[in-house]
Amino acid sequence: MSGSQQAAPRLKGEEAGRLLRLATTASVATACVLIVVKLFAFLLTDSISILSTLIDSLLDAAASMVNLIAVRHALVPADHEHRFGHGKAEPLAAVGQAIFITGSAVFLLIEAGQRFFTPQPLTHSEVGIAVMVFSIVATLGLVTLQRHVIRRTGSLAISADQLHYTGDLLVNGAVILALVLAAQLDWRYIDPIFGIAIALYILYNAWQIAAGALDMLMDRELPEEDRKRIREVIITHDGVLGFHDLRTRASGPQIFIQCHIELDAGLSLMKAHDIADDVENELRTAFPGAEVIVHQDPHEPGAQPRMQAP
Repeated sequence: MSGSQQAAPRLKGEEAGRLLRLATTASVATACVLIVVKLFAFLLTDSISILSTLIDSLLDAAASMVNLIAVRHALVPADHEHRFGHGKAEPLAAVGQAIFITGSAVFLLIEAGQRFFTPQPLTHSEVGIAVMVFSIVATLGLVTLQRHVIRRTGSLAISADQLHYTGDLLVNGAVILALVLAAQLDWRYIDPIFGIAIALYILYNAWQIAAGALDMLMDRELPEEDRKRIREVIITHDGVLGFHDLRTRASGPQIFIQCHIELDAGLSLMKAHDIADDVENELRTAFPGAEVIVHQDPHEPGAQPRMQAP
């Protein structure tokens, strides 16, 4: 929910759902294609670096399948038993991704460690390089699509997927370098060393994904930048003398904003209601698709207006 994601108007409803379904389907399809080509490359080269990216793609496919199911569930409208919608399915999927990714990294560390103590020569390295170049092109296309979807929907599940695939771009480049060095200079230790480095990088990605998902599951407040923007919308509205009890959270692509505004105690109920409606509409304009609840409190004459910090 960063400020950069707010730059473009957020889509909602069926339009957002179409983009999310497209992104999850493309992710699964890309992962499956890369599994096939990387398996072929590993069987020819016996490279632990390529094995590391093959394992990563296997986990990508599993995580993307979880994403596909979770995103479709998160798009289900609120019902009698889930009045706030099904958005929490997204961070749950992200936690699942983090678990998958951590497992793959641990397995890769074990394999790379064994190969470090028993290094082996690589064969058909040119095939491995060609496969990794293909992987970079395919992954770059997917990441470009995912970034567009994130800007338009703010999806945490797609953000987690995109973060991992962006890391894959760096990983694939590192594997190409390892294959070149091993083939040209016969540096047998470079392959397992790169495998270990990639495993550590994957673990770092897993931590980032898990941290964002847990924040959403625990209903952490929106980022300070967003809360500051909410505060500015409220206090710049004519008739609002102060505000307090601002509460924000996100549930998948859905944002929730609640606050109390202080109004002149002499206003009619209708006028106070109109001001509150105006504030709610302005917040929905700033945060498209957000669910906003504004409560009106009378401001006592002579009392100091409350201005809650962001």
